Order: sequence, then structure tokens, then C-alpha cells
Amino acid sequence: MQRYSISRILAGAIVIALPVLSSTVSARQVDETPSNPTAEHGRRYDRLLIRNVYVIDGNGTPTRGPVNVVVENDRIVSVGGRSSGDFDAEIDGEGRYLLPGFINLHVHLQDSRGNMPMPFQYQMNLWLASGITTVRDVGSDFEKAERLKRQSDRGSLVAPRIFIYMRAGGGTPEEARQSVRAVHEAGADGVKIFGMDRAPLAALLDEAKKLGLRVAHHVGVEESDVWDDIAGGTTTIEHWYGIPDAAIPYGSQSFPPDYNYNNEVDRFRWAGRLFRDADPEKLSLVLQGMADAGVAWCPTLTIYEASRDVQRARTQPWFEDYLHPALEQYFTPDLGSHGSYFLGWTTKDEIEWSRNYQIWFAALREFAERGGIICAGEDAGFIYRLYGFGYIRELELQQEAGFHPLDVIRHATGNNALMLGMEDELGRVKAGYRADLILVNGNPQENFKLLYPTGTDVYEDGAVRPGGTVEWTIKDGFCYRGAVLMEEVREMVTEARHSSGGR
Repeated sequence: MQRYSISRILAGAIVIALPVLSSTVSARQVDETPSNPTAEHGRRYDRLLIRNVYVIDGNGTPTRGPVNVVVENDRIVSVGGRSSGDFDAEIDGEGRYLLPGFINLHVHLQDSRGNMPMPFQYQMNLWLASGITTVRDVGSDFEKAERLKRQSDRGSLVAPRIFIYMRAGGGTPEEARQSVRAVHEAGADGVKIFGMDRAPLAALLDEAKKLGLRVAHHVGVEESDVWDDIAGGTTTIEHWYGIPDAAIPYGSQSFPPDYNYNNEVDRFRWAGRLFRDADPEKLSLVLQGMADAGVAWCPTLTIYEASRDVQRARTQPWFEDYLHPALEQYFTPDLGSHGSYFLGWTTKDEIEWSRNYQIWFAALREFAERGGIICAGEDAGFIYRLYGFGYIRELELQQEAGFHPLDVIRHATGNNALMLGMEDELGRVKAGYRADLILVNGNPQENFKLLYPTGTDVYEDGAVRPGGTVEWTIKDGFCYRGAVLMEEVREMVTEARHSSGGR
């Protein structure tokens, strides 16, 4: 396999995604005739049979099947051939693909946008309908998030499993340590930090290590950069600030004299030039340092994509039926809303961002080749990204970066489970693991668009027909039909538009 080096990209080379390899599998069926009641939306069963499915596991191995998968309550108990015994219900998976539930490693629980209310259930339905069974919340109202987490764990809320990373920080080392202790005492699952000076960051990471808390770091344009995360043992770097910064030959990025980091247009315009300021050899050292230290990378490629094509972002087809008016209001360019920065956005800005993506893609590939762990998250609710849809787009962009679809699926499942410390519970289709599964109408290796909740057109035997979608999402053994979840979303949006006087 050809290696895509940073220096070649800087010289003008283009990353070309690896070809999608179609799985060749036997048409033989394990069990011929369904004999149990069909599973119902919203129910969990003592014994559930998922019949005749092709399995794509979360460890990067090829498709296998058809097999039967047996679920008892919230656990997978077998993955294999014919299954005997009595079952309370079954799902016929003939011609369909079963994957571990996706883990969305970068979300924000939001019940309002643009000064308008928006129900949490809107997010939950969109995530589940996109095959997301676990989310890591990296910044929201802690009390609300904790309440939702408890309800999800009890099965009293239709929602993914929720991990809460509570914000910490501080201007001095002692303040930073105290903030981590507060996170621990509150019972959060981990720590979320933003840009910090070097000394308090080192103290924060040391305290988190002592207390056994994992750390997600959204690095800013700050005194510290990813070398400090490497030294201190950060769990995941969110987005990508701090990585190219650490490879700039000397000093700062080539900002113009009137640059203002607090001006959103300035911030995002010049962010699109940051990778080009990095020295390729120094960047390779940074990537190797991250890989050696076990600092994973959650790039959220999806959340910045509007910057390279604003018109495409504004006219996504699912906005017609599923965009909540609160989000629509928030997405309107306004310097008062974080990420709504498209004021005076130019062709040159889009070109710079497109070039930035090519170097970013190459850096991700090199990081993986050097042993680094890549994860998947969406950061939706900002910059024209709709929950769930943004996550599927993340998978597409990782494929564009050059990763094989099986590796992209591993990033979204097994790798993400590892970063949560849940690698023995989540991210696999394997006996003993949690019954977090998704059944897809089609082979996502051939086309990730099959995973979108709205599906996609499929050309087959000279005709075009509707295809795709995650037909069933199973979380902790609870079975949810994607079509039912999306119809509920449509009703929420229609009601909200009527209440707000919109279309």
C-alpha cells in the first residue's frame, strides 16, 4: 500500500481514498423459515434471535456469515450457526448486515439552540436512527446530562448510553487540581478541558491520572500544545488544534496584524491555513510522539466541512424534514453564536480549507501508520451539522482520508470503546458483550450512505430503488426501528415549526 507522506501533500499531491472492497459471501442461509414473533419497537426480550445476518465486527476483520446472533436481555450470548431453544421474538436479517452499535465520542447534549427550546429526545432519536448506541458528552449542563444518563441506564429513556466528561480548568496549578477533584466528586466519567497554559495543564493531567479520570482535550491557540498532552498523558485530542501548532518551525502561525482569536470569522478563517504552516518533518515527530504516548485522535472532520463548501452545507437534503427550527436559527451566520461564522466567507477561504483537509487527511493516515489510535465523533449542533447525519458524514470523510471501510468501522466501534475503557463491553459483535447492535439494509462497506437515516437510492439490475438505512438499532437489548424513530423526529420538527410560525 502506498504511503501518503506529509511532504508530498504539501508539494501538491492529493490523497485518494482506497477503493471500497465488496465482500463476497455465501448466499447460504443458516435457518430457512422464521418461526417466532417479529420484534417490536421499544421492547427488550428475555431471548431474541437475529436470524441470517452478515456480521461486520468492530475489530477490523472481514465480513462473515450468514450467522445467527442470540441476545438475552442486554447481552449477546452467541454468534454462530443454527440456534436452538425457544425465543420470545426474532429479527429476520436475511441480506442485511449486523454491526456493533456506533460510539459517538464527541457530542454535546443540547435542549436549546438559537435562544429557542429543543427537546433532548430530538437528539436521542436522530442518534439512535443513525446507529449510535453510545455517546460521550464533552460539555453540557452536568445536572441535566446526569439525569439523562440515569434514565438511559435504567431503560426508561429512548436514548444511547451516555458517558459524561465534565469541564475542568484553572489559571493556576492548584486551581486546576481542585477542578479535577470537583469532577471526580461529582461522579463524572471523565474530564473535558479547553486550551490552558502549560503549568496548570500539567497539574490538571497529573491530578486526573491520580484519580483515574480520562481526559478529552480541545486544544486552543494557547501557550500549550500537543507536546504537553504527550507529556501529561491526555486520553484524546479533540479536533486538531495543538497538533500542527506543535510543528510550526518557530513561533506563531502567520497571523495578520489585525487577527483576533475571539472574532469567529478570524478564528475559523485562519484555522484553515494552520496545517500549511507546519513543517512536515516536525509534524511527523509530533504524530510519532502521540502514537508512542497512546494519545488518541478524535478529529471530527465532519464539523469543519462547511468551511470548504458553504452552499453544500446549507442545502443538505434532510434539512427539509428533519432540521429543528432552533438549529436552523442557530446556524444562521451570527458572530454571537459559536461556529456561525460565515460572514463574508470567500472562494479563497473555501480553497484554503480544501487544501487544509488534504494535509489533515495525510496526517491522519501517517498517525495511524505510526501506531496511533483514531476515533470517531461528530460535534453536531454547530456549523450546519445535524445530529447523527454528521456522524455518518464523519465515516465518509475518514474513508476519503484513505482508510478502508473496515478500518473506519473499527474507529467508530472498537477504537472508541477502548478510549472509554469499555473494550470488554462495547464495540464488538461477540458473545458476552453488551447487546448494542445495528442492522443495516445493505453492505455499508460498499457505501456508507446506506447508514444515513433517510437511506439512499440504490441502482440494481438496471433500476433505481430506495435502499439503505439502519433498520434496527439495539441498545442494551432494547430494539428500536429506525423508521419509527425518524417519523417521531419529523413530528417534533413539524410541531416546532408550527409553534414558531415557521414553514
